[in-house]
Amino acid sequence: MKAKIILLSFSLFLVTGIGFAQKKGKGPKSIINEKVTIGKYHNKEELERMQKGQLLALYTERNKVLISTLPYIAFATKPGVTMTTLGIPENNDNIKALDNQFENTDTYLENTLEFHKEYLPYSDTRNLIAAILFYEEIMKSLHQYNEFR
Repeated sequence: MKAKIILLSFSLFLVTGIGFAQKKGKGPKSIINEKVTIGKYHNKEELERMQKGQLLALYTERNKVLISTLPYIAFATKPGVTMTTLGIPENNDNIKALDNQFENTDTYLENTLEFHKEYLPYSDTRNLIAAILFYEEIMKSLHQYNEFR
C-alpha cells in the first residue's frame, strides 16, 4: 500500500512538472538589438586626452552599433520595433529569416572584431579620433532620420 502511494505521488509530481515545463514565449524580437547603444558622445578634445587603448574600444563599440543599426533604418532607428509593430506576420518563415539575419550579423561582427583586435592597434591615433567622431555624427544623424519620413 505504501508503494502505491509513493508511486501515485511520484506520478502526480511528474505530471505537474510537465504541465509547468512548457516554454514561455519570449515575446516578439526587436528588429534592432536593445544592447547596441553607446553611453556617451565625445568631442575632439576629450578623445585627444584618451589613451590609444580607450580609443580602440570606442571605435569598436561605435562600429558594432552602426553595423547593428544601419541595415535596418528603413524599419526603425531605435530598439523596440518588432515584426508585429511593422505589420510583418510572425510566421515561422519570417521568424526564421530574422533569426538568420541576426546570426549573419553576429558572424560578421565577430570577424570584424577579430580583424580590429589584430590590425587596429597599428592605426594612427589621429585617424582613430577622426573615425570615432565621424561614427558619432552618423549616430547623431539617426536621431534626426525620422524628420525625413
